[in-house]
Amino acid sequence: MRSNLLSKSETSEILDAISRLWKIEVPRIKNLKMHILDDGARLITGAGIGMIKTNGEYLPLLTETATLEMFPWVVVDMGAVRFMCKGANLMRPGIMALSEFGEGDIVIIKEERYGKYLAVGRAMVSSGEAKSMEKGEVIRNLHYVSDKFWESVKAVRD
Repeated sequence: MRSNLLSKSETSEILDAISRLWKIEVPRIKNLKMHILDDGARLITGAGIGMIKTNGEYLPLLTETATLEMFPWVVVDMGAVRFMCKGANLMRPGIMALSEFGEGDIVIIKEERYGKYLAVGRAMVSSGEAKSMEKGEVIRNLHYVSDKFWESVKAVRD
């Protein structure tokens, strides 16, 4: 894994893009560091923010709880936890509660018992449609506990 500090202009461009794409207010940070993984994906870290750039999109890292709290969420029952942690997409029967979100939005998946963050995904339907569904896929899982990004962040922070 290669790492380098980003310039002020690169940092500003990334933060502006994130604010637009995520539809949240991202704090201004002076220094972002980019870590390039073997497969070309990138981990971007800075004071209080962490993200992944893969397949042309930015995703929040599961390790950044302050950032994750700004996103819409879904709470899953304990039976869905092991599937989420293996990268499975979220199916409607596993959902216990959810906030408001639109189709295509980034959504955070939490477990019901302790509210721990399990995964980051993209909504395949809106929250309104998900509430009326009995079965089917609701969220495509893009980043989850124990995936390659999770493991890479541990290596970067050690």
